[in-house]
Amino acid sequence: MNNVVIGILGTRLDHGGLGKGRFGRWRPTVSIPMQSDFSVSKIELIHHKEEKALAELTAQDIRELSPNTQVNLHCVSYENPWDFETVYGQLHAFADNYQFNQENENYYVHITTGTHVAQICLFLLTEARFIPAK
Repeated sequence: MNNVVIGILGTRLDHGGLGKGRFGRWRPTVSIPMQSDFSVSKIELIHHKEEKALAELTAQDIRELSPNTQVNLHCVSYENPWDFETVYGQLHAFADNYQFNQENENYYVHITTGTHVAQICLFLLTEARFIPAK
């Protein structure tokens, strides 16, 4: 079974600058496929539309450090990342539109990054099995 991680780009923790020095910092999303005891085939990375450049750089860094990990970017668009109703609605829409393949893939939700509201929303969507993940 392939492992798939669903998470939100962290504008603070995943941002390590633009130079090569960024590889010397802990960046939670980039670190996911670097675990020796946890193989990751795909990362589904949710980001806000204003974070596109950081999302692309993060995906590029993951591909460079873990060439066998596929990174898919998913854009959300809400004006206030602390508005529970809007954030939940956008993440629920992501879950509704995502093609889960539970016969061949194990899903994990990464909640280290994102606002507290986004973390809570991902947890609730997972708990309610809209996202069939651990």
